[in-house]
Amino acid sequence: MDDIALRELAEERLRALAGPEATLREDQWTAIHALVAQRRRALVVQRTGWGKSAVYFIATALLRELGEGPTVIVSPLLALMRNQVSAAARLGVHAATINSANTDEWTSVQEQVSAGEVDVLLVSPERLNNPDFRDTVLPSLTASAGMLVVDEAHCISDWGHDFRPDYRRLRTLLTELPPGVPVLATTATANDRVVHDVTEQLGLGSGSDTLVMRGPLDRQSLHLSVARLPNAEARLGWLAEHLAKLPGSGIIYTLTVAQADDVAAFLRDRGYEVAAYSGKTEQAERLRAEDDLLANRVKALVATSALGMGFDKPDLGFVVHLGAPQSPIAYYQQIGRAGRGVERAEVLLLPGPEDKDIWAYFASLAFPPELVVRQVLGALGDRPLSTAALEPMVELSRTRLEVVLKVLDVDGAVKRVRGGWESTGQPWSYDAERYGRIAAARRAEQDAMLGYLGTTDCRMQFLQLQLDDPHARPCGRCDNCTGTQVSTSVSSDAAAAARDRLMRPGVDVAPRKMWPTGMAAIGVSLSGRIKAGDMAETGRALGRLTDIGWGNRLRTLLADGNDEPIPDDVFQACVKVLTGWGWEQRPVGVVTVGSRRRPDLVGSFGQRISAIGRLPLLGQVWVGESTHRANSAQRLAGLVRETQAPDLSGVDGPVLLVDDQVDTGWTMTVAARLLRQAGVPAVLPFALGVTA
Repeated sequence: MDDIALRELAEERLRALAGPEATLREDQWTAIHALVAQRRRALVVQRTGWGKSAVYFIATALLRELGEGPTVIVSPLLALMRNQVSAAARLGVHAATINSANTDEWTSVQEQVSAGEVDVLLVSPERLNNPDFRDTVLPSLTASAGMLVVDEAHCISDWGHDFRPDYRRLRTLLTELPPGVPVLATTATANDRVVHDVTEQLGLGSGSDTLVMRGPLDRQSLHLSVARLPNAEARLGWLAEHLAKLPGSGIIYTLTVAQADDVAAFLRDRGYEVAAYSGKTEQAERLRAEDDLLANRVKALVATSALGMGFDKPDLGFVVHLGAPQSPIAYYQQIGRAGRGVERAEVLLLPGPEDKDIWAYFASLAFPPELVVRQVLGALGDRPLSTAALEPMVELSRTRLEVVLKVLDVDGAVKRVRGGWESTGQPWSYDAERYGRIAAARRAEQDAMLGYLGTTDCRMQFLQLQLDDPHARPCGRCDNCTGTQVSTSVSSDAAAAARDRLMRPGVDVAPRKMWPTGMAAIGVSLSGRIKAGDMAETGRALGRLTDIGWGNRLRTLLADGNDEPIPDDVFQACVKVLTGWGWEQRPVGVVTVGSRRRPDLVGSFGQRISAIGRLPLLGQVWVGESTHRANSAQRLAGLVRETQAPDLSGVDGPVLLVDDQVDTGWTMTVAARLLRQAGVPAVLPFALGVTA
């Protein structure tokens, strides 16, 4: 097929995808031609909405007509997969997925692939190392693939804002592709360093025949602004007063799950149709929320970064951030959800002083020190261990342990097998220099984000320069370019309503119900479900440390090294929590958790509750010094061995168990178990703050 006929066919396919008036951009055609006619490898860095998916779907349709095998797309998010399956269908391209949400369909999908009935197979990067998929599906799929697409390719880079260890396994997949299979990597958020790293990781930059296409990242529809308001209630009050004026429907981003839930609840109280959306939202509820936003049945989704790559709503009218992301590149990626198919979309950032605290928290979850990683390697042998069985043997939380295992797997030191993980016996070195450079890069990104907030120059140009866009120039639309600042006036009524919501005291503290797996391996004979007679009741805390209301106050009060008698304003709020608790039977006494870090705070907290409630102070539960461990199993083992409860024989009613902070929940769990076993009929945990 000559180039003229090939382009005519490509244009026909585009019209089926995007409508009868659609025509290919020259750079889209350049990429399609390179993949189909020349079978080259390409990296395409273009803004969201440019049409990267059109390139690989049209290329797939043309390659299939030429008799090539199916395209394999490695895609990071289920939302992205759902949108792409629908888009492919408009071209007459049959797309199917293999991911964690459709395991019951795997066999059927694999049979369709083998029968040549699937044109596009979308897989998550995690599937690449699933033992069943890796050993039974991937070899034949690799041998027959007509094209490989790596979507959101910045995820493969340590320097990308959304690095995912599983993506680095693509290097192995690429080495196993037959010669002449075209490869396309796409992203909208890659600066020079990320582009270089991706090309090296994927082997795209190793030869002169690689096509690298970088287009301008500005979008004419986006109008960027920053509005500084004095506090959280002002920001939330402003949003309640101005949300109705924002065009169409959109996304309100928050930095934490707790913030998303609280802001959504407040806006619903103010009469708005909104829904919260985060990584903790149930899958069915997330799908329903996405559909409601797509259909404009809600004014906004109040979301964490879980609503990001892959969500495609061309008429999204606005993106508001309550709190600044820690990277300008991540910010650019999120605002790219807006304005794809409308002439004007509003992009507004409302930063808060607590943003830096949240950045610091996320930074604390970085790759752990060498000693801890060596502990993981030492615990693994040639016998598979599940993550749950491995956790009690190391001082890492489950989430961080999983990240470490993935990195070690990519580095060849461990291997995922049926039943868990095992050591490969291969030598491994801790690349402290690289991890240090990554941490330094993250700090530089945070400084750059502060620079974005404070710049008096063009905001879009600032973001483009962060992405090393050679086309960066003043946009003429943002608040700085136009000299039009967003009004920060907030009515007293709106601010008061927001203050009432944010400072409304009291959140539930759910009791632990299951002991960690594998406690016997560290000498503790606790397993399975916690006995009903050993459990605490549902407790209460004044607030979450991640709240934008009480969280700000509590983070200061509970900061490392700080110990002071409980302040009056905090105590009065705690009294309101107690007043509204609604327990079935009034407590008959108060027990405090002995604190070595904050004895004055916890001691005064218990004493004042005892005095105001006219309840006897029954003593302290003492916690050992060696209980501050990084994961549930290690911490629990220390608590079980060292915690001591006072003699409460004869207590004939519930007791309040008072502490400063609930983190893992194991201190309250073990203390409640000891008190229940001593004859206390019910234990009511009560804390100032809860971590999440």
